[in-house]
Amino acid sequence: MMQGAGASTQQVPKTTRRRLPGVTIKPGSVKQARHEAGMSLAQVGKGRVTAPAIYLIETGRTRPSLPTLEHIAQRTGKPVEFFLADPAGTTDEAQTSLADLEAMVGDGRFTDAIALGESLLDLGSSAHRLGRIRYFVAMAYIQSGQTEHAQDLLVQARAHFEAINDGVMLAECLGAEASLAYLNGRPEALAIAERGLAVCRALDPVPVPTEARLLGIVATAHVANFDWDVAVETYGEAIEAAGSFVDLRLLARTYRGLSSAYKQLGQMDTAARYATRSVALLEVVRDRVALARSQNELGMILKARGETATAREHIDRSLTLSDETDLQIGRSRMLLSLIELCIQENNIDQAGEFAREALALATRLHENANQADAHIWLGRIADKLGDPEGTDREFAQAIQGLEQLGRRESLFHAHGVYAEILERRGDVAQAYVHMKKALEASRPGARQMQQEEEQERASTA
Repeated sequence: MMQGAGASTQQVPKTTRRRLPGVTIKPGSVKQARHEAGMSLAQVGKGRVTAPAIYLIETGRTRPSLPTLEHIAQRTGKPVEFFLADPAGTTDEAQTSLADLEAMVGDGRFTDAIALGESLLDLGSSAHRLGRIRYFVAMAYIQSGQTEHAQDLLVQARAHFEAINDGVMLAECLGAEASLAYLNGRPEALAIAERGLAVCRALDPVPVPTEARLLGIVATAHVANFDWDVAVETYGEAIEAAGSFVDLRLLARTYRGLSSAYKQLGQMDTAARYATRSVALLEVVRDRVALARSQNELGMILKARGETATAREHIDRSLTLSDETDLQIGRSRMLLSLIELCIQENNIDQAGEFAREALALATRLHENANQADAHIWLGRIADKLGDPEGTDREFAQAIQGLEQLGRRESLFHAHGVYAEILERRGDVAQAYVHMKKALEASRPGARQMQQEEEQERASTA
């Protein structure tokens, strides 16, 4: 029923929008930037701020919020740092909190670090610390498996460090971007890491911890590219670069990288020795996140040496640690490690559960190589369960993913395993096709040479 014209209407209460704190800027900087850009007050504020508001900011009668300052910077083509007042000798609530943020990331308290970091990004008074805040929040996002949130933060942090000419943090930021590219299976990881190393080595003096860290990241990128010998050499450079500088966490990560490279080279005793050293160091510093990864690495090496029972203990321990620390990045690799052990124990159902969990996790975190490996294991499990359609589907997805990643050695393995399954099934023709593809994957340029030979035969026929 409609109310009469004189009836009173209930007023909807207005929601109050929280006013963001203002940023302290250099007097005259906004006006200077506007004049240099040849823009009017209205043009600078277009789309966000009124011309009178820009005037009040220029004349120092009001302070802009951080989003407003970033808008002005974007419109005038200046970095945010151009406008900021010199923070030297000043204190604000971000000064202590930034130290807390760094400590949280170092201690593996990633959820707490993200919450604190995001709150600091809302503080206008912390604008001159934006680069470091964004860097540490990005590192927390990476370690907690939320890599999609990290990329933009790292790009913004890098722009900040470039603008203020902070070479050390620029190198660190490039190292983080390279690690993110490696985790997501992107081929540019090595190039980004090498750029960071070049920035680091151009500094005088060269910061030893940063150089050692970046050498470790470069080596890890070589591992991803299957350049095992180069990886071992570069890890050695990282240890040598560290010299008398003792960072047990860094040394433990380097030992884990060396163990992985030696494992791929087939030198299992050396690999086990470095993996054991990594585990021992991480137990001392109580870095449970890194320890989870090193325990898994040691378990895989012991499995390759045939020490199945001991391998199971280390891999189970790695999963327990990943649960306790809410570790996401790398957990899919730990799950994949358990699958072969389950199959050896004839526990096919458990193997299938681990493979499906690994696939879901690797897909969510964009760990493309682990995703492909999960499909291979699911294909092998489907074959053991007498499901040829499931086998074909899983191998097709694995091979497609590895082709997109350009991983030749993994492609060789996938085609070879699938060819053996097809041969046992009696499909000799298809088995032959995949054996040929395995050969092409193992010999770069083999396919091109074959095509050239076929063209030559056709032209002379």
